[in-house]
Amino acid sequence: MSFGLKFRFMLFRRPSYLALIVTLLLGFAPSASAQCTKKIAEIPTAPELLGFKLGMTKEEIKAHVPQTEFGKTDDFGVSKTTINPYFDPKIDKTKFEGVRSISLDLLDQKLTSLWIGYDENFKARTIDEFIKLITPSLQLPADWSSWRSRGQQMRCADFQLLVQMVAGGPSLRIVDLGAEETVALRRQQKEEQDSMAAAAATDAETTEAAAEPEIIADKKSKTYYIGACRPEKEIAEANKIVFKTTDEAEKAGFKLAKNCH
Repeated sequence: MSFGLKFRFMLFRRPSYLALIVTLLLGFAPSASAQCTKKIAEIPTAPELLGFKLGMTKEEIKAHVPQTEFGKTDDFGVSKTTINPYFDPKIDKTKFEGVRSISLDLLDQKLTSLWIGYDENFKARTIDEFIKLITPSLQLPADWSSWRSRGQQMRCADFQLLVQMVAGGPSLRIVDLGAEETVALRRQQKEEQDSMAAAAATDAETTEAAAEPEIIADKKSKTYYIGACRPEKEIAEANKIVFKTTDEAEKAGFKLAKNCH
């Protein structure tokens, strides 16, 4: 019996051999990283987030950092602010140790984007070290991928995390994807409304111009004629002038012809 036949005979007669081979093959097969299915409501209160969380109201942010001053809300419901523990002497730096700056974006009075920039003395000083720190802290899967030139990103069910190095320290941004879509939709609707308004205005101007009667004037007699009212004899081309409005004709020194009254 050839070796090949003997091998197949052993596989079918002894299932344990087949199970062993399958186990070995699976052991060498690359395992796909688990995708992030976590939702905003499930983000834990990690120390790296400094007490902030997506969905906070302005009042809650103000209670957390009383020095916070919010910018004007734009036409799309967006307002922004920056907190600078590193530079602002009024802020208690012990609450924000290792933090240079914090940027907050709000939509309809609720926090939808949180950016934290840590300084160069933060305990994690490279992107790899920072990811190793926040992945278990935020209870995330190992599903990071490249972002831009040197950053890393992870997309979850309804939010996205972005990590990169800024001014010698790591930074983390958490974005509410639903809020970003809402802002984009509002911008698109505004552009469409503006475009429709501009088109309507152009149509109105065209209609108005078409509705205005032609005003013909005679330079020689300094009189003008409007609508169906016309001179008895055709005005010579050298003496003919056309005005857009009666006011324009009057200001130019012309008078309405007697037969037009």
